[in-house]
Amino acid sequence: MVEVITDKSNPNLYAEQMIKYLKIVIALVVLNIVSCKETSKKDEASSKQNSKVESQELSAEAIVQNAIVAHGGAKYDKANYEFVFRDKIYMFNNTDGAAYRVNFKDSIGNRIEDNLNNGSFSRTINDELVDLSEKDVSIHSNALNSVIYFATLPHKLNDKAVHKELIGETVIKGEDYDIVRVTFGKEGGGKDHDDIFMYWVHKQSHFIDYLAYSYSTNNGGVRFRSAYNQRTIDGIRFQDYINWAAPVGTPLKDLPTMFEKNELKELSRIETENVRNLNATELIE
Repeated sequence: MVEVITDKSNPNLYAEQMIKYLKIVIALVVLNIVSCKETSKKDEASSKQNSKVESQELSAEAIVQNAIVAHGGAKYDKANYEFVFRDKIYMFNNTDGAAYRVNFKDSIGNRIEDNLNNGSFSRTINDELVDLSEKDVSIHSNALNSVIYFATLPHKLNDKAVHKELIGETVIKGEDYDIVRVTFGKEGGGKDHDDIFMYWVHKQSHFIDYLAYSYSTNNGGVRFRSAYNQRTIDGIRFQDYINWAAPVGTPLKDLPTMFEKNELKELSRIETENVRNLNATELIE
């Protein structure tokens, strides 16, 4: 507490006391400002750090959701389509859960139909229901699910078992992409839940132009896929892929660079042909 002399009979002493008082007040104000700035900086730094963590967590989800919207969005929920893949006729109907079907003939002319309805598999041969071993059920249901999974990407990336992580961004052939890494939980992740996927999502269009995955079954493998023949049919985007192989153990993040350097080997083409919307009012034969 500074005692201020209010007696103005001694002007010099009064002025001296007032100057001293003002100096103390100014010093206190400056000290308070500095303290507030330091606190503000700490709070801002903490806020930025928290925002960065939250942004990291939200960005992968947001990027995938934008991709889903770009490829078809809510139209996937009621989608009912048919297409041909490697001489087999496939169908997926999402109207009431997930119903998948494939029809084909075996090497001796038998008509085979596999159905996977909300996870329950059945097979008929020449319209007769047949019993299969647990191993065969697993093999055929996984094969059917896999074809539909890739044909309808990125729709299935909303499943509960899917874990998404934004790991960075890159440039492929002059275009900017976000890189999203996807893994799967054991529960609901299927037989190959330990597979690792990576998606390159175009920053402007939000389309998935490239994807890669590594798997451990059958001695393991690494694949990279580049999309082509993109087309939108009644609101849902379909695209074919060139399937490339890389040495086992190659980091997925390195594959675009190897792709641009022509260091990957083409294995096959993933082509969905004769795609048609079965919910359309008029089907063109």
